[in-house]
Amino acid sequence: MDIQSEGIVITRVLAAPIEKVWAAWTQPDLAQGWWGPQGFSAPSIKIDLHVGGKYIFAMHGPAGSEWDKDMYSAGEYLEILSPSENPRQAKMGVTDYFSDEQGNLLSPSEMGQDAAFPKESIVTVTFDALEDGKTKLTIFYPRPASEVEFAAMMKSGMIEGWNSSLDKLAEIVAQ
Repeated sequence: MDIQSEGIVITRVLAAPIEKVWAAWTQPDLAQGWWGPQGFSAPSIKIDLHVGGKYIFAMHGPAGSEWDKDMYSAGEYLEILSPSENPRQAKMGVTDYFSDEQGNLLSPSEMGQDAAFPKESIVTVTFDALEDGKTKLTIFYPRPASEVEFAAMMKSGMIEGWNSSLDKLAEIVAQ
């Protein structure tokens, strides 16, 4: 993870080819295996992978915890460049927000986050093929204009949650 003046950058090198990592992000049955931090499950993943299509990802926290419920995030695909189009670098740009089961936007405070957390972000995910058959995955959240929103993002646990989810992703794609 790297916090730059432009925003939050989370990077991971995965021991799998770009096509396998892309599939883990874009095929619901594979995404269910890694979405959410350690101890969380992904009871529902819906992906309509085309520009203008929508995704709705659910995660469910550990039994008995404050997160023992289905929590949804959703968004729209703004840009898609698959490995079949460019075998060296794939990319997707999406909107991202907390949602209900149907993908309707919910306020961050309804999901237990600081009310200052941005209601919607634009996220860019890049998949770079490396020479040794590995893939460099980069998740980029632009810095919001408001410092209060950025501070809410930083204290939300999203960076730790992403890193924990990416640990699970690394295990799945290495198989």
